[in-house]
Amino acid sequence: MSSDAVKKRKPKVIRNETGTPETKRGRAEGDQDVRVYNEEVELEARDPQQDYMLYKDTCAALAKLMAEIQELKAGGAKVGSVEIEERRTQCSVHFITLKKLNRLAHMRLKKGRDQTHEAKQRVDVLHLQLQNLLYEVMHLQKEIGKCLEFRSQHEEIELVSEEEFFQEAPAEISRPHVTRDDQHQLTLARLDWELEQRKRLAEQYKMSLARKEKIQKAIEQKREYLSSLQPGLQNIMQASLPVQEYLAIPFEHMQKQAEVSRHLPPPLYVLLVQAGAYGQACDKNLSVSISGDVDEAKALSRPPEDSQDDESDSDAEEEQQNTKRRRATVGVQLDDKRKEMLRRHPLSLCVDLKCKDGSVLHLFFYYLMNLNILTVKTKVSTTTDLSGAVSAGSLLNSESLLNCLYASDHGKETPNPANRYQFDKVGITTFADYVSDLGHPYVWVQKLGGLQFSSDFVALTMQWVCSVPEHSIIPVSSECQHLFPAKVVSGLMRWTMMSYQEFTELGFVQHVLKAGLVRETDLFFMAVVERGTARLLAAVVMNPRYPEVAPLFSFSLHWKEERSGRTDDNLRAMESEVNVFRSELQGPRPGLQLLTNQIQRLCVCLDVYLETESQVCDGSEGPKEFPREKMCLRTARGPSRLKPFKYNHPQGFFSHR
Repeated sequence: MSSDAVKKRKPKVIRNETGTPETKRGRAEGDQDVRVYNEEVELEARDPQQDYMLYKDTCAALAKLMAEIQELKAGGAKVGSVEIEERRTQCSVHFITLKKLNRLAHMRLKKGRDQTHEAKQRVDVLHLQLQNLLYEVMHLQKEIGKCLEFRSQHEEIELVSEEEFFQEAPAEISRPHVTRDDQHQLTLARLDWELEQRKRLAEQYKMSLARKEKIQKAIEQKREYLSSLQPGLQNIMQASLPVQEYLAIPFEHMQKQAEVSRHLPPPLYVLLVQAGAYGQACDKNLSVSISGDVDEAKALSRPPEDSQDDESDSDAEEEQQNTKRRRATVGVQLDDKRKEMLRRHPLSLCVDLKCKDGSVLHLFFYYLMNLNILTVKTKVSTTTDLSGAVSAGSLLNSESLLNCLYASDHGKETPNPANRYQFDKVGITTFADYVSDLGHPYVWVQKLGGLQFSSDFVALTMQWVCSVPEHSIIPVSSECQHLFPAKVVSGLMRWTMMSYQEFTELGFVQHVLKAGLVRETDLFFMAVVERGTARLLAAVVMNPRYPEVAPLFSFSLHWKEERSGRTDDNLRAMESEVNVFRSELQGPRPGLQLLTNQIQRLCVCLDVYLETESQVCDGSEGPKEFPREKMCLRTARGPSRLKPFKYNHPQGFFSHR
């Protein structure tokens, strides 16, 4: 090759896509005529949108050339013709362009991925830094919380007030010029002053203990001296008994009685104190004494022992075996229960009243422990024989001597209302059968012992209330029989108690709630009265002050359709009969039969309602479900067609109000 050809040759272009700058620089230094082509540098200067448009144009041109080649071949042109070769050359150029665009697209993708990866790494680094900062913040917050929640031991010490501290503490401890402006220094100074005070109090405590020991030693010495005097004093007391009797100063008797009185039950002790005080202050002829088994009384007040010896265990086992072999009959068990219930306290009081003629009235007071009542028995000691005087002997009969000391106080029945239910458990009909043995439980005797019993209206009322659902009958007393007809067909099927929440959920009682007639402290019951297919629900509100406050009834009738006092005038009239005209149903005082009479009136009104109602509504013939058994002057009256619910006695018919 000639030198001219070498000079005319174009400089060589080296494509370098992945070469390093050092390699490029080395090549450039070794061959000054070589130009380095770097597509990465070209990529930065190219617009992706223009490359995309170039790609579309190239594809379109390529498709056009292919179509022209196809047409030429179809027109009979040979494969090696000039037209086909030119178009093939142009297609090759377009393919090269497409390959370049493809490389550029891959380079852009790689560059985008690298940039995305770098951005993610930066985000990860920032996120890690954020997590570290949040952890540090959380740690600092915990430390701050611990510091704020820290409770020093000095906070549990009750320090003197600041004013008292500055007044009493010396200047070297209080340092007012520093502590008045610095709360921390003030607390330290107050603690120092508290320490000084406690040291001083500790010294005083030691001195007090020393004085206490000295006083205790002196007391022990005096106690020994006094105990040595006891035998001598007892000898002196024994020697002075004749003098006490002569001067009527029973000092020893009073001392023994005071010792025994500690074992009396509270009612007898109250009676002892009151009678003794009255005898000393007002009546010298009255004397009080205590009699009975003191040891047995001490055993009653002694707490039961937890441990038992082997002998007692064996006795108990033997007794249990004997019980298993032969069981006591029901009668024997009831007798034992009655004896236990009527058991008297081992100690009793005897009050002697001396009369001017020398006669003495002995009053023996007993306390029945299980019944919690006092009884009294009398005995008259006369100076003359009264067996021949019939009138005097009958007047001084111990069984009737104190009867009706107060009006209607016969002393035959116990005044404690709780005893009635205790008697029912053991089969005691009346307390009068045991008065001759136990004494008379007069009301004034209970008051002397400090026992007060009121009439148990609540218990009696609840007994009546509970008897209704228990027997499904309505007990009507003989005094109230005239308020109702002889035959009442409707009956009480159920009587249940419900809560205030259940009561408020009933739809037919909302008017009562809105009127404010119900409180949460009241008692709530649901009564179900039925006759045939008719079913009447009655919501009953009972005030704890019953019978002073009458029960309140609200009705809902389920028969053919549901009706209530808000939708049916006759049901409203039935509510009036039970609630408004309750004075007719009060009965004898104190009116404990009001509830049962209201329920009975409800059953009577339901009979009238059903018997006077049209039975065949669809025009069909047949027997009526509720035959008319009540005599009514008029079955209905007025535009509201009210029914006759008022019962007239003794005629026995029903009329309107």
